[in-house]
Amino acid sequence: MQRVGGFRRKTRRKLTKSVRQKGKVSLTKFFQRLKDGDKVYLVAEPSIQGGMYFPRFHGKSGVIDGMQGKNYFVKIKDGNKLKKLIVHPVHLKKA
Repeated sequence: MQRVGGFRRKTRRKLTKSVRQKGKVSLTKFFQRLKDGDKVYLVAEPSIQGGMYFPRFHGKSGVIDGMQGKNYFVKIKDGNKLKKLIVHPVHLKKA
């Protein structure tokens, strides 16, 4: 059976901003620099779709493990598996 809808289906509450957060994205958050081994939280910025991870991982924590272009590799635990996501820095929050 094929799934109907795309990447952001069933994320009405998960990928919304509060009223006080709406508006322009902070440039410091957009261009933040992280080092290998830094612990980060995956917190999506809904107004920027590029470099966003799959919504299942929203709120999880991980460790930075290198770069690919402007994006970072983030290692997370999903159950017993170790997964590597490619995430733009605007969707990461330093722990």
